[in-house]
Amino acid sequence: MGLVTGKTALITGAAAGIGRATALTFAAEGAIVVASDVDDAGGKETVAMIEKAGGKAIYVSADVSKPTDVKTLIAKAVAAYGRIDCAVNNAGIEGKITPFADQPEDNFDAIIGVNLKGTYLCLQAEIAAMLKSGGGAIVNLSSIAGLIGFPGLSPYVASKHGVIGLTKNAALEYAKAGIRVNAVCPGGIDTRMLDSLAEQATAGAQSSAEMMDPLHPMGRIGTPQEVADLIVWLCSPRAGFITGTAIPIDGGYVAQ
Repeated sequence: MGLVTGKTALITGAAAGIGRATALTFAAEGAIVVASDVDDAGGKETVAMIEKAGGKAIYVSADVSKPTDVKTLIAKAVAAYGRIDCAVNNAGIEGKITPFADQPEDNFDAIIGVNLKGTYLCLQAEIAAMLKSGGGAIVNLSSIAGLIGFPGLSPYVASKHGVIGLTKNAALEYAKAGIRVNAVCPGGIDTRMLDSLAEQATAGAQSSAEMMDPLHPMGRIGTPQEVADLIVWLCSPRAGFITGTAIPIDGGYVAQ
């Protein structure tokens, strides 16, 4: 028996990185998966990987910043499998590294729209579905940028701090309804997003690992699988008394 055998799990941003690793791990631990993204090719590839390994999954294209897309996503998930037991709000963008006073408004709006509003919209729809089926577990993707500041990334930092606020409030409001809501706060993780930030910060002179490894007390960045393992555990019965938390998974970064 896996950690989440028989559960239905919804993962946004499932086309690559942490989202893909999380979708694959849910499937490996016995869940039926609904994978969603705006990258249709990547999302369908994630589903194909799950099916090749013997799991069951569907792909639903959705832009989480759009209310109609989110409503359709949840409706299709429920129509396919009857319920949503676990939800992972992972879809996110990093935007441009720019000093605070020079941040373009469109950059701010895009990041807040996906990272914060998208999480808000997904939470609303997921909670509504879980209330009808008797409860569930939700994990929101924040970041160490939701716990501390990072010069040049003010909209991203604001969005990820906001995700933790949404997490705490939702957890408090629905604890007695059997819905647990937590956040995870990754440090540097080997993903395309980190590669993009490294490219911007060093003009391509350093890889993400070269830039970020020395900044982590453990001397390395993390892997998507390490984050996925934490997420799936938080959605499992083994984490049944945990709600309203924001857990760093960062090799000691924020302990410095």
